[in-house]
Amino acid sequence: MTKVKLSINSFFHLICSLMALLSAVMICVLYFITDDFNVIWVGLLFSVIVFSCLFSIILFVRRKLVMFSDVLCGQLDSMMAGEIEPPQLENEESIFYKINHRLTRLYEVMRESRLSIAKERAALQELISDISHQVKTPIANLKIVNATLLEQTMSKEKQKDFLTASAGQLDKLDFLMQAMIKTSRLETGVITLEQKMQPIYETLASALGGILLNAEQKNISVKVACNEDLLVFHDRKWTSEALFNILDNAVKYTTSGGSIRVSVEAWEMHLKIDISNTGKGIPEKYHSQIFKRFYREEEVHDTPGIGIGLYLAREIITMQGGYIKVVSEVGKGATFSVFLSHK
Repeated sequence: MTKVKLSINSFFHLICSLMALLSAVMICVLYFITDDFNVIWVGLLFSVIVFSCLFSIILFVRRKLVMFSDVLCGQLDSMMAGEIEPPQLENEESIFYKINHRLTRLYEVMRESRLSIAKERAALQELISDISHQVKTPIANLKIVNATLLEQTMSKEKQKDFLTASAGQLDKLDFLMQAMIKTSRLETGVITLEQKMQPIYETLASALGGILLNAEQKNISVKVACNEDLLVFHDRKWTSEALFNILDNAVKYTTSGGSIRVSVEAWEMHLKIDISNTGKGIPEKYHSQIFKRFYREEEVHDTPGIGIGLYLAREIITMQGGYIKVVSEVGKGATFSVFLSHK
């Protein structure tokens, strides 16, 4: 069965036709009952008055609807262009209040979406710029090494030195790419952290396993104080990655013969992990800068690294509802405190 769809104009015409037919029937009925011709004139006069009122109401309602639809379309166009915000109606009993309320909500959603897209675009541009800057030096060095090996005759010992230098630059590029993959996957939400209540001891042991060899080569003592029964709500793999990055930095910037101390204690709302070293220390003015992506102090450019470890560590801990705090004085080492929520 086919449904007939009536427009507003067609509906009004149908109502008028039904009213005219009903008036004619009533006048005829009254005439046959009274047999008085004056009844027809009175009925006609009454019908004209009723039709005039009805027509006026219809014109008024139609005009209001047309005006509202024009204003609504204009507001929607302006909202899509991000030019205006819907006006606030004070009369909650107005028939347009519900529509206006949803328009306001729609505008807020569109604005949030627009701001989010702009933020993501800016972050992407910054990321591309950072990558371009970081890969420039190792690629240039590889080109120089390659050109030297191709154009010059040298002994096997010299060739080995050049190839070793080339391998170092390749390792730097590989490390950079791996770090960027981890960063992009975290920032875009591709990686979902699997947090659960589990011992922090095993997570910390995994992180320490990655730095012990380098610490031994620099004759750096590593002391750990952690109760094996301490539990905290966290993702083992990525928390281990964050702790490793902090520990790796501690090894890099602690001089030979120094020491690194790791202590873990349970607070009421958080689990606190202190990673202290006897390195050169960090000036207070740089405390907020060191967690930025690719940030490195001018004084440490000779130390291997690309300045992304602490950035990744902060992102991972923050995504789990925790935070990182640093306390340091120049010449007195530094202490990085990682706080993980008990949930």
